[in-house]
Amino acid sequence: MAGGADEAADRRLMRRALALARRGRGWTDPNPMVGCVLVRDGRIVGEGYHARVGGAHAEAAALERAGDAAAGATAYVTLEPCSHQGRTPPCADRLVEAGVARVEAAMADPDERVSGRGLERLRKAGVEVNTGALGDTAEALNAGFVKRARTGWPWVTLKLAASLDGRTATSSGESQWITSEAARTDVHRLRHGHAAIITGSGTVMADDPSLTARIPEGGAHPLRVVLDSELRTVPGARVVTGPGRCLVVAGHQASAERRQALEAAGTEVMAVPADGDGRLNLAAVWDELGRREINSVLAECGATLAGSMLFGGWVDRLVTYQAPTIIGAGGRAMFAVEAITSMAERIELDVLERREIGPDWRITAKPSVQC
Repeated sequence: MAGGADEAADRRLMRRALALARRGRGWTDPNPMVGCVLVRDGRIVGEGYHARVGGAHAEAAALERAGDAAAGATAYVTLEPCSHQGRTPPCADRLVEAGVARVEAAMADPDERVSGRGLERLRKAGVEVNTGALGDTAEALNAGFVKRARTGWPWVTLKLAASLDGRTATSSGESQWITSEAARTDVHRLRHGHAAIITGSGTVMADDPSLTARIPEGGAHPLRVVLDSELRTVPGARVVTGPGRCLVVAGHQASAERRQALEAAGTEVMAVPADGDGRLNLAAVWDELGRREINSVLAECGATLAGSMLFGGWVDRLVTYQAPTIIGAGGRAMFAVEAITSMAERIELDVLERREIGPDWRITAKPSVQC
């Protein structure tokens, strides 16, 4: 961190700004989550966060609350103030006009339309600017926004629920319910925090999931994406008929008649190339989702797609819910992949968190293999 009158106070106030930013989770896409705290003479005079896409940015919300008290204040912002005209006016200009004396930004904006320009505009106007306070935390908060800005691809979380012996279903295919109601409630909050949920046609045919975010405060329903090379998804499937939007991704050779039936049911159908094994090209899928400004994707799928994603390096984060139950060797495994012959081929995980969710354990990890 460069400069700052009191580093401990700066970090404390930035933590407050980050806590405010988290309130926008699930509502701000394709924008990042941002929080802002305005402090003058050691007292918070205004604070705010970006609550919804199209709504006021965090800086504007904080300035509105501060009024004339913003003059001479320090602004603690979790992301570099924007300098371009988007859905709302530039925040850097608003801070200058309000007479803010100092800006502490946790990180620079990776969006090429901003990327240092907001900070430079502030400096040219005579505002003291420092960056880096809790920058790693700020970047982790907006991992999807940051990744899409840098690579064009969304941040991908693979979620699985399994027994203690790593089985996702019995030998007959029964999977409801391995984990507890508390874990299932937690999954709905996980869905709410992602812009899209992706699954395969096999899961749709076997389980007919709705893939919506059902939480007490009314979750945002992410875009539902079904990978279905042969368009086996029926127009009456719950992913098609449920609230929110559904996108079915097919191969170029898929039936025109099936496509028309899905489109008549209100579903968008898109074709992408297939790999040599006939499976849809995942890079093409991520390219398309990135073009649609999808920052984050939650994969809830069967063993085949889960294996392809994990061993293909497409997974940024793995979230598993492990129940204290045993299903046995006949049950379905978490990943369907070719057998490895040496320990060198295994995928190692950097465990980020272990947490009890009711009687179950939620383990969050970062895979060692990533694109």
